[in-house]
Amino acid sequence: MPPADFQTFWQSQPLPSSHQVLHQSIVPSLLTSISKIGASLRQSHHVSSAGTANPFGDDQLNVDVLAESIIRASLAECPSVVTASSEEDPVERPVQHQPESESNLAEKYTVTFDPLDGSSIIAPNWSVGTIIGIWQGESALSQLPSKKQIAAILGVYGPRTTAVVAVRIPDSQTICVEVGLSDSGLHDCQVIRELVRLASPPFGTRYFAPANLRAAADDEKYMKLVTYLIQSKYTLRYSGGLVPDVVHALVKGHGVYLSPVTVQSKAKLRKLFELFPIALIVECSGGKAIDPLNGKDILDQPVADCDERGGLVCGNSDDVELAKYHFGLGQHQEAPN
Repeated sequence: MPPADFQTFWQSQPLPSSHQVLHQSIVPSLLTSISKIGASLRQSHHVSSAGTANPFGDDQLNVDVLAESIIRASLAECPSVVTASSEEDPVERPVQHQPESESNLAEKYTVTFDPLDGSSIIAPNWSVGTIIGIWQGESALSQLPSKKQIAAILGVYGPRTTAVVAVRIPDSQTICVEVGLSDSGLHDCQVIRELVRLASPPFGTRYFAPANLRAAADDEKYMKLVTYLIQSKYTLRYSGGLVPDVVHALVKGHGVYLSPVTVQSKAKLRKLFELFPIALIVECSGGKAIDPLNGKDILDQPVADCDERGGLVCGNSDDVELAKYHFGLGQHQEAPN
């Protein structure tokens, strides 16, 4: 059976009329930007410092700046996206739209994004990604993510360019789809899986991705958890890129991503640009995403500032509960079969 055409599939999805622009314009435009980034990266053979730093003090690479500019250009064609913020420009600013863009004031959105997550591993040609969150309203700050962040996209740049799109609107069917993108945008975009779902036990192979592993040297709980997973014969799958490591679990149907925070090892993942979109996609695939400091759902914790950071445990629900127990936040759990 030939792969389904994405545009045909997407137009068939029963999103409410109140989010028509999200359906017909914003998500397609952002997927097109991911296609353009993928094509541009394949031509960017020299990864180098751009000679600038973002407001967080992180040195910018030429590919960071490139990806940022491509997404900003896509947003300029979406009048209903009234504000946007990114890891490279972490302030909610009004979007400067193209003069010919038609406005639909009935729908207003803000977009948060990390244009090129994992750029520190792009020089050796490892897989990297883009993380995007789409929020209802003019601001994502001080809003409850579980209610106001209604869509998220993860773009993966590897041997192929793929993306996972999740949409969760109250009183509407949840969407979580994986698509394959060519360099020509949505023209021949194909649906890889119409429904991305994490599996239920029993599992064939169990995977774990222990990020921030050096923290285990200072955190006995993390060391014991990693040791337990090894002794339970989990398979290590960790590249150092948040997007490909999480998407690996979504593709295989199993995996737990671990990124705890300790006194010696501070939180690095920014909630607005990384944690919230990742959490929405994991939840839409049937999994869980929690804060390893308090065990609360990532999406139940609003932020007041663009630079708020945190840890992350996400993946299959049983494995997240297992991690909660080892971090002293839940009841005893055995490794799922």
